[in-house]
Order: sequence, then structure tokens, then C-alpha cells
Amino acid sequence: MIDLSKKIRTADDYMRHLYIHTNELNQFVIFSGLNLQDFIFSVDQLGNLLLLKNIQNAEEGSFNMHTRLAFVEQNELTKFSKQMSDKKNDLCWIDFSDEKKLNLLTPQEQAELLYIGHKKEPIRSPFYHQLQNRFVYLESKSEKFTKVYVRDLEEVSQIVTRWFNHLIQMKERSLSFWRRKPLSRIPHYTATDYEQIREDAKDGILLSLYRVEKPKVAYVLEVRNVADIQFPDEIWDDLNAILKHDATTTIQANIH
Repeated sequence: MIDLSKKIRTADDYMRHLYIHTNELNQFVIFSGLNLQDFIFSVDQLGNLLLLKNIQNAEEGSFNMHTRLAFVEQNELTKFSKQMSDKKNDLCWIDFSDEKKLNLLTPQEQAELLYIGHKKEPIRSPFYHQLQNRFVYLESKSEKFTKVYVRDLEEVSQIVTRWFNHLIQMKERSLSFWRRKPLSRIPHYTATDYEQIREDAKDGILLSLYRVEKPKVAYVLEVRNVADIQFPDEIWDDLNAILKHDATTTIQANIH
């Protein structure tokens, strides 16, 4: 627990905000404030993406005849994520390693995938032996949230910490031009830091990152319990009011 400053901040005084609500029993996490580009950057070696919902006016790239669904190859992920950042389409996809595995999906499994794309929820466990998928990604841009089913829940801590560490790195790079002596090492978060808030995330938390200059450069995450929020888009409408409440926990990024 730290308290670097009592300054009352508004939403714009922070670098970024991220809402997280995890459901470990059903193996999913709800994010708000994290987009497709952020997600792809924050996971290790994501495979190909089978699109469970058609995207109008999009260059999906490839098409699987067995499932009659478009897919995005691994080497096209960056291009695809940039393309989707400008569109208002909802996104539904499941990752897979090899197109040959798609051709082994049974009619029942294909029907289940179509159900996920239509209803944005699975009939049963959304992790398939044939696909060996790690994720099912369901993003609603109108409702400002992304629901991700995660095979290994330990990956959630990596996604969150890598995303915040990327923000810190980008900030320091942008400032290094003006700094006489750039930081020799950049502070960063670890999976251990996330463990401090893992239990709180089960109720719903808002993470807010800011930077301080004195007495030395530091990055701090303020953590607020927002269990009373039922719909993630409510957070962005009431963000300044939420930030007036004291953080329940603060976590400083350290040099390791």
C-alpha cells in the first residue's frame, strides 16, 4: 500500500483506465477499455482467428470451406486489428493453430460455434480438442466491453500486466527525446503485482494508471472496487464521479 499523492485527479489526469471483472468458475473475464489491438499485443503467440460473426466491408482474407467461415491468418493479425479499430462491427472469434483442424470439426461443434457467434455465449465449454484454442473473444463496441473466455486463467495476469507495461514503455519513449538522461531501466509490473488484486477482480475493479515525476519517476495503478456497476459502459459515463472515491489499493511499478 502506497500513497504518493493526495492530489484529486480527473479522468484526463490518468494515462489509461481499464475495467476488469473475472468469473473464474466459468473461465471468462470482462474487459472494458481494452481493444483488439491491445489484446493481440498482450498475449503470447496468438494463432489464427476463426471469425464466428461476419464482418461487413472487411477484408477477412481467407475462407474455410468446411465451416463456411472466414478466418484471419496469424501473419495478418496486426493488419486485421488495425483495420477493425476503425470499424463499429462487433467481433467474435476463436483461435486455432492449423486450418486442417477446422476440417475435423463435427456438425455439432460447428453448430456450437455458430451459436457463440450469434448469442455471444457458449452452450458448453468453449474450448475444443480439435482446435486447442486458448481464447474465445466476444467484443461489443456498442456496449463498450469485451468478454474473453480463457482456457488458462493465469494468462489474464499476463494480458493486464503486459498492457500496462506497454503503456509505460511508450510514455517513456515519447519523453526520452526531451530528457537529458533517459531512464536506464523502465519500471514495470509483474504477474505477482496482479495477484494483489486477483480476488478483487471477481467483483469488478477499475484500474487507473498515472505517472509522477517527483521525488522520482514512478507509475502508479489506483484500484477501485466497482462491484455496484452492472454494465461496463456505465463506468465511462460516471468516470469522474468514480475517481472521487479513494482507491482501495495502489500498486507502484518497480524496477526489477
